[in-house]
This record gives sequence, C-alpha cells and structure tokens, in this order.
Amino acid sequence: MHGRALRTPALLAAALLASAVTLTLLPSAAAQPWVGPWPTCDDTTGNYSAGSAYANNIKQLIHNLQTNASNTPALFATGSAGAGPDTVYGLILCRGDLSPTDCFDCGTNAGQDVYRICNHTRDAALVYNQCYVRLAPTDFLASINNTGMVGLISGESVPAGVDVAAYDGAVTRLLNATVRYAVDSSAPSSSPRKYFATGQMVGLDPQLQLRTGIWSMAQCAGDISPAQCRSCLDDLLAQWWEVFDRNETGARLDGSRCNLRFETGNFYTGVPMVKLQMNGEGAAPAPAPSTDVVPGTTAGKKNSVGKLLRIILPIVSVAVIAAVVLCIWIVCKKRTSQGTNIPRRTYMTEDFESIKSILLSLSSLQVATNNFDESNKLGEGGFGAVYKGHLSGREVAVKRLSKGSDQGLEELKNELVLVAKLHHKNLVRLEGFCLEEGERLLVYEYMPNKSLDNILFDHEEKRRLDWRNRFNIIEGVARGLQYLHEDSQKKIVHRDLKASNILLDSHMNPKIGDFGLARLFGQDQTRDVTNNIVGTFGYMSPEYVMHGQYSTKSDVFSFGILVIEIVTDRKSAGHYLTSKMRIL
Repeated sequence: MHGRALRTPALLAAALLASAVTLTLLPSAAAQPWVGPWPTCDDTTGNYSAGSAYANNIKQLIHNLQTNASNTPALFATGSAGAGPDTVYGLILCRGDLSPTDCFDCGTNAGQDVYRICNHTRDAALVYNQCYVRLAPTDFLASINNTGMVGLISGESVPAGVDVAAYDGAVTRLLNATVRYAVDSSAPSSSPRKYFATGQMVGLDPQLQLRTGIWSMAQCAGDISPAQCRSCLDDLLAQWWEVFDRNETGARLDGSRCNLRFETGNFYTGVPMVKLQMNGEGAAPAPAPSTDVVPGTTAGKKNSVGKLLRIILPIVSVAVIAAVVLCIWIVCKKRTSQGTNIPRRTYMTEDFESIKSILLSLSSLQVATNNFDESNKLGEGGFGAVYKGHLSGREVAVKRLSKGSDQGLEELKNELVLVAKLHHKNLVRLEGFCLEEGERLLVYEYMPNKSLDNILFDHEEKRRLDWRNRFNIIEGVARGLQYLHEDSQKKIVHRDLKASNILLDSHMNPKIGDFGLARLFGQDQTRDVTNNIVGTFGYMSPEYVMHGQYSTKSDVFSFGILVIEIVTDRKSAGHYLTSKMRIL
C-alpha cells in the first residue's frame, strides 16, 4: 500500500516543499508503525561537498541536537554550528511519547540520511515516525513561521459506501480536541515546553465501516509560546481539507514549529490523552473546548489585520491622552525624587563568557571596513559612527563607539549579552563584537534602508511609505515587542523604543535595534524603579519620567507614540519636554 507526499499551500510557511515519497499506513493497532524518512530537499539553496566545512558543521550540529533533545523532557532542541557562510541552523522535535533512547536513535538516523537522501542539499527537512529534523543555512529559528513543511497522505481511501461527510466531521472534531489539549496541558514552568497530545475517536458509526477507530496527534516545538503554538496548529487545521482529499485514511503535516496527524491505525504508545465518542457523548480531558473548525472553512485562520487594529487603536488613544497628561504634569510640577535607586547588572559573568564565540579580531573589522574609511560611513551620532563592511562574504554594519560615548562599557556588555540571545525576525541580529586595543565595536546585520526616522521624517523619502508598508512596519514592531515581553526566554524591557531605533531591511521589514538601555526582568516581575532616567523625551511614559517607574507598559507607551508618528508623519515634540525637565 503506497502513499504520496503533498505540495502544501504556504499560509505561514516561508518555504513549503514537497517530493514524491512512499508511505505505508497499517490497518491495525497491532502492526508496527512506518519509519521513514520522508524528506523535503530544497535544491535552490545550493549543495555542499563531502568533507567541507558545511558538512562537518552538519555532523556536529546533529550530534548536539540529538544529545540535547534526548536529555530534556520536551524531547526538543535547536542550535547552530559554524560561522559565516558555513553556518548551519537546526532543529529536532521527537514525538512526545518516545523514550530518550528512541529520540537519540532518530537523530542518528537523520545524521545518516541527510547525506544519502538529500544529496548534500544545504536546506533539508526529514520526517520520521519518531521525529522531525530540519537543517538549513539560514536562521529559520528566528521566525515562528512553520517553515520546512512536509505533507504526507496514506494513499488509501476509506472503503466505498462510507459517509465521507461524517468521516471528515469525526476527523476534524478529533483533531480540534487534540490541538486544544496539546496547548492547554503544557507545563508553564518547563523550558522548553512540551506541547504534545494524542487522541482517539471511538464508538464509530457503523456507516463508517472502520473497525479500529481514528487516532490523532498534535505537537509544537518547545521554544514558542502557548498562543503561538495554538496559532500554528489552528493554521494547519484551517488548511487541512484544502490540502488533503476528504476520504484519506491517514494524513499528516509536519513543520519546524508544529505538526498534526491522524490515522485509522494506532501509531503512538500509551493510552490516548483525548478520547471522544462518535456520538458526541464523550469529552476530552482538556479544559473547556472552543468551537470546532467546520470542514471546508477557514475558521482556524486569524484575521491579522482586524486583530492588529483592535490592538493599535486603543494604544493610540491611550498614548495621545497620556501624552497630553504628561505635558500638563510637567508644566504644573517638577519631577519629585520619589523611588529608590536600585542598581542593576542585567548580565552575569557567565553570560558574558557565553558570547565569546562571536568575538572578532580588530584586524578583521579593519579589513571589512577598509580601516573605517569615511566612504563606508553610514551615519554618526552621540555614541560614535556606523560603518558598512564586508565580512566573510556578507554585508554588515559596524557600530564603533567613540571614546567619549554616552554608552559605557556596562551598557555595551548589557547590549551584547541581551542581543546575542535574542532570535526573532523583527530584532536586529548581532553578528559579532570586538573589545580590542581600546576599541568598542558591535557588528550587526546590514540594513539597507537604515532607520525609520530617516525615511518617515524626510519630505521626499516618506513617499516610499505607502499605507501597506506603514501597516507592516507597525505590525512587525508589535511582533518584536511581544517577543521581548512575553515569548523570549528572558523578559526584556527595551526602554528606548523610537523611530531611530527601528531599522528597515531591503524589503522595508522592521527590526528593533539598540539594546544598550534595555533591562532584564524576572518572569514574575512587573516593574522596577530607578533615579537614573534615561531614554528619549517624547517617547517616555509619565510614570517613568515622573517617578522612575518602568515596565513593559513603558515600552507599550513608546510604541503608541511611534504608531502616531507613523500614521501622521509628525515627530514627537521631544525638544519641548527636554526644555522643561531636569534629570538627576
């Protein structure tokens, strides 16, 4: 009995590929499950040769991934190996009911198959019964998109005479319940989280002519938030019947962020976590269920435009009111000295030691920038100058702090430690740093369109920002801010969110930069207090300016001001506030 892989539509995925495969789905729970692999090999990314640096990095990375995944309860690991153009990024997600040994063995199989099956393709995803493995030359881990997706079907239809509508309804209901349980039952304290659930539909209608039942599984990668996991799985549900025929006896969608699967034979170990009755009397042991997705609809998709507007409009209103109140307070009274100064070191010595792998030599950066030639200068501010350079075949921006820069060594180390551990498509990526011969140099990915303020407040340049671009910038900054506040491993308050710290790539996608003033919060911490008020007037919240109190709400206030600037093309009146304030 043979099956085939499907070419799936790219709803959230950046790269969805498909290839012909053979899949055997067994009709009974007693039979042994199929093994794989079923690959998707992206030959557009190029190939590598045996024994090359890239090949050696793949070997090392797979070993690290299988070791780390098999040693964590989530059976999940991510990582990278190598540097420059030979860097490999990877992920392994083992099925949640496996033993650590089985998870390790699946990684071993992947280490052998990636060369044999994908013919030295740089970007490859391998699907097994026991695990999903993804390797790529680009940092797909920085995105929550479900890239590298593989779609598989059994190739066998349900028996003739089966009520297909009832069958599809049973499958959809079971998948929805399994998705809910996978998200709602994950342990909040675990890191990475284990999003995993199995299900079974029993008491099937005789018209379905299925003797054994329907089995299901839902799973997410452990480095995303519950909301992101639910969104990822909902998107798979929404496209399920657009991708698959309505009478398959088994199908699965596997990607780098989540996967979903059902079969008419048992493919997992242990008792099902969710058990439903065909007549609807049974219930999943999960929390209160939400509305099921109706087959053939897109109920699982999110209306991102409407949702974002519901978020932005209240923020804009609050920001305008707060700005007016702030001005009144400033005119009527001086800032009091309330609050205690709590000195904070937002990094630890071991944290700084952990980023030495991206330490660069001064000589390499001198070569990259032609010894900091004026022709390569991109801009200059109070902190120093930024130069364009070419390092290991890629364009970079080198931030060279001046001797009298306001950003001292503590702020520099703070920025290094924080940014090096952040991976998101809407945050500027740190490529390296140098602290040699008195130089303080930070190397970032190059952003061709520079900062938002250079375009937004320029009479001619702002014509490049149509409403679609403005909306995308607002949405991208919001996603980056949400990652800092909720979805990263550390809760981070930026404290200096403004137009000049929003950088734009070649496609006008926004990335938040400059983390020199950022502060690290404990997961349960809601605010902090300081007497050292730093930041940019016009973007600072009233409680921060007046009392030194800052929190994630401070960043949301700054975001509201930024939204107003983007919508109106008018710069916040920071100079007015500066003339009225005296910072102690």
